[in-house]
Amino acid sequence: MYARVVRFTDVDTSQIDRIKTEVENNDPPEGMPPTTMRIVLDESQGTAAVMQFYESEADMQKADEVMNAMDSSETPGTRASVDKGEVVIEGQFG
Repeated sequence: MYARVVRFTDVDTSQIDRIKTEVENNDPPEGMPPTTMRIVLDESQGTAAVMQFYESEADMQKADEVMNAMDSSETPGTRASVDKGEVVIEGQFG
């Protein structure tokens, strides 16, 4: 499994609501490969971490191209960082 994790600052919660609706309606951006998405929102700091999970490195790279081509007005806020790579640990304690 591979993941793309993007951290945003200056998050607009209305954009988070829009993304939630798109996910619920299964309405991904054009060209987006299948993904599982999780968003962690810290309203007190105005930040969010968007985590997207992919079955292959090729799908992750394609998604990165699609996301990088998006207009910044379609994102939750100001992109602070992007990390991409293989998920090397998955599990839980307890």
